[in-house]
Amino acid sequence: MLACDFFHVDCAVTLKRVYVFFVMEVGTRYVHILGTTTNPDGRWTTQQARNLLMVLDDRVSDFRFLIRDRAGQFTASFDSVLADAGIDVVKIPAQCPRANCYAERFVGTVRRELTDRLLIINEHHLKSVLNRYVSHYNHRRPHQAQHHAPPRPDLPIAEPGCRSVRRRRVLGGLINEYEPAAA
Repeated sequence: MLACDFFHVDCAVTLKRVYVFFVMEVGTRYVHILGTTTNPDGRWTTQQARNLLMVLDDRVSDFRFLIRDRAGQFTASFDSVLADAGIDVVKIPAQCPRANCYAERFVGTVRRELTDRLLIINEHHLKSVLNRYVSHYNHRRPHQAQHHAPPRPDLPIAEPGCRSVRRRRVLGGLINEYEPAAA
């Protein structure tokens, strides 16, 4: 199952609102940032769906459903792109964000851990910061639903008895990553 949604970030210097479109693989909590834009219309969102299918490639058949809200950015063409790939689009009830709880949880997490703690200068800065954060989120950040393991770890996970740990600062120390140090 996939879950998708938008969240917005207000830029401090340009005073523009930038919308971020993402999709989460619910089973693993792996997140794909599909794009950022100041004008998320139906054509743009449909193109992002096509891009997602290219990223998923051979794994498209692993997903049967995509959960989304009823926002105007999600047009019939968006739904048909996914339907052609064999993914059924499930619309949540109107004004019921809890029905898309996985996506809403990610929005809350990215706000608490990132966007509420940084002044975003412009869309380019937002993309840069989001790319680094999503890499952390997907490869290093422990997830409770995954028994405190990242969705796709890129390094070995420390054993519980590990005595020596190395800290690495991410995003200027806003986030820290920890890994076992060589003995």
